[in-house]
Amino acid sequence: MMKYNQPYFILNLSPWPILMSMNIFNMMMSNIMMLNFKFNYFMMMNLMIMILISILWWRDIIRESTYQGNHNFYIMNIIKFSMILFIISEMFLFISFFWNFLHNSLAPSIELGLNWPPKNIKFFNPMLIPLLNTIILLTSSFTVTLTHFFLLNNNKKNSIMFMNLTIILSIYFLILQMIEYKEATFTFSDSIFGSSFYMATGFHGMHVLIGTMFLLLNLIRMKNLHISFIHHISFELAVWYWHFIDIIWLFLYMTFYWWNN
Repeated sequence: MMKYNQPYFILNLSPWPILMSMNIFNMMMSNIMMLNFKFNYFMMMNLMIMILISILWWRDIIRESTYQGNHNFYIMNIIKFSMILFIISEMFLFISFFWNFLHNSLAPSIELGLNWPPKNIKFFNPMLIPLLNTIILLTSSFTVTLTHFFLLNNNKKNSIMFMNLTIILSIYFLILQMIEYKEATFTFSDSIFGSSFYMATGFHGMHVLIGTMFLLLNLIRMKNLHISFIHHISFELAVWYWHFIDIIWLFLYMTFYWWNN
């Protein structure tokens, strides 16, 4: 009987998918509690659990790819295609936010007083923090591209330097967005305007946080020599995700910030 080589490998049984699904469900319930009862301890706890599960899940993936050598080029192409499908699904999530915003802003209903933004809502100046955040994200997109360029040219020192700069810029973006939320004169409950704004920008902020964790993981792997100029699919997927975040922010800035003024 002849034996044929095949490019696949059998995954070990993993507890992380079911645990992550349960934790995301708990996050949804704790988010409802936070919005209705202003009780955010469960939300913070579930967020920390999600980060812990992500770290352990990524640890197992690193083991099967780097140490066990199970991620050959065929598997890498499948992973790339999966990432493309994931980004497309995320794109449609934000399309729903833009659809909701444009529907209400172009034809505000009588409940909104036929005005957009509704009366007594003082919105942000798009030339201040929003514009600064836009410059920060565009700069981070440039620095992560330079990181990729130096990685392809086997220049470890410069690739790590620009990766550090990208992560610093992403953290700076999150801090400015937190300051913007703190200084806002309207809340999530101020008509559909407030809920639309905080849902869209809040989800984008969550994506920036996840993208920052993705980049930080790749930075650690770079320093531990897990990534080379030949085999760096983890970093490449992080770059795709980061560029997606940047493009979504440009549309958010043009609609939710600039359009409102």
